[in-house]
Amino acid sequence: MTAIFRKELGGYFRGMLGYLFTAFMLIVAGIYTMAYHLSGAYSNFAYVLDSVSFLFVIAVPVLSMRTFAEERKQKTDQLLYALPVPMSGVVLGKYLAMVAVLAVPVAILALYPLILSQFGSVSLPTAYGALVAFFLLGAALLSVGLFLSSLTDSQVASAVMTLVAMLVIYLMNGLADFVSSEASASLMALIVLALVFAVILYLLSKNPIVALGAAALIVGGLCGAYVMDASLFEGLFAEIMNGLSVFDRFYGFVGGIFDWKAVVYDLSVIAVFLFLTVQSMEKRRWSE
Repeated sequence: MTAIFRKELGGYFRGMLGYLFTAFMLIVAGIYTMAYHLSGAYSNFAYVLDSVSFLFVIAVPVLSMRTFAEERKQKTDQLLYALPVPMSGVVLGKYLAMVAVLAVPVAILALYPLILSQFGSVSLPTAYGALVAFFLLGAALLSVGLFLSSLTDSQVASAVMTLVAMLVIYLMNGLADFVSSEASASLMALIVLALVFAVILYLLSKNPIVALGAAALIVGGLCGAYVMDASLFEGLFAEIMNGLSVFDRFYGFVGGIFDWKAVVYDLSVIAVFLFLTVQSMEKRRWSE
């Protein structure tokens, strides 16, 4: 795993990608720091992180698209299968390399509150609490990008899928508001989610029977519950979307609340998608 981590991390910084990512994030953060603190005279550094968080929508697809899709395109993924390392070690090594790239600008941003505190009152606990949440948010989104990269042979397809996923995650609360709180609207939205889940299950298993069976089971369960008590579905879709949103949980830190539940949730998202990535690669190994 260590060798894979070093190889991947070196790949980011032997080229321009790692430097461009760091520079882009710091430039945008610098602009918002000037706007909020130097011009607006706000004392909460978390506002800067809140504004910069939208960069993950662009950065995550760029960082993650090459992880496994490039290996498949160049046919070097067979070397990964031949390594005396379990697939979990391969996945973890690649993931930690991306997290290390993310950690570089985050570490530099950690100096900003200290510098600003020399010129005014800055709440350091709030600033560093939000910085930890910002890092965990990025790490959680990178695990999603890593999983999507394992599903395709094309870097372009990986980038597009990840970009769409990041936009959906970023706009999750807003998208939920477009769905009526009526029970029938929530039912239809949940059926759509069940079909999306079935597609992902098919990509993982390559078994249409399993995917269709899972979709039929979930849709049947939803329809059965709706017939029994339709009131259960009133506003249910919005509640689920708000509960799943990683960005929504990050906003609490901006307000000065260190939410341990949000930390656990981010770590759970990372664990789930790393597990799915391992399963995707294992499936690929034995299907070739």
